[in-house]
Amino acid sequence: MGYLQHYLQELTERQNASEHTINATLVGLTVQLQQLTQLITASVPTVTPPPIPPSSPPVSPPSPVLAAPSKQQTRPKLPSLDFSSKRSSRRAFLNSCTLYLRLALEQFTCDEEKIFWTLVFFKDGRAAKWSENLFRQEADTGIFPIRSWTDFEQQFRSQFFPVNAEADAINTLEGSSYYQGNRTVDNYLDSFLILALDAGYMDPRTLVVKFCRGLKLNVQSQIATMPFG
Repeated sequence: MGYLQHYLQELTERQNASEHTINATLVGLTVQLQQLTQLITASVPTVTPPPIPPSSPPVSPPSPVLAAPSKQQTRPKLPSLDFSSKRSSRRAFLNSCTLYLRLALEQFTCDEEKIFWTLVFFKDGRAAKWSENLFRQEADTGIFPIRSWTDFEQQFRSQFFPVNAEADAINTLEGSSYYQGNRTVDNYLDSFLILALDAGYMDPRTLVVKFCRGLKLNVQSQIATMPFG
């Protein structure tokens, strides 16, 4: 019992450390993006032509030099995202899209482009059907039904987020769908901790009992025979 409590505490601390590392990386990336934008938008210095000697005969002004055509602005490489409405990917997917859109703000001219870009990743399951229905409505009315990114976020949450995350997590932990199955112990523990946080379970004894109940039988047997000091 004490060993499992220590293991859960250690994994929680490791998860917190990972979040701090991710936040620090994002801050650094934002600074680099701002510096790159300043370099790109900086004005090009002009060269002053040499003065004409007084003794020289009048000369016609030089023909204007045509500026080289600017390169077509290209969008950053699309991140590798896929959304299929699975429970584990809902919040992470929306957060990833929101972060990318903020970092690449100048690459999108309007909210409609942001929405269309996000819908590219709705490839299967209920997500693909929801995307298909949006475009069907546009074909019928001539107007895309979602007009702003804020509206898109709200509809996304209403479609794919549970109405009551706490009750949903509690019901999951009271059943057997959260069991380890073919996952590794580390992967099972990560998902278990997320469910426990959503459910608001704080009692260490409750956490240990539910965690052990979801382990494979052979892992439970190994824990039962471990010497606890």
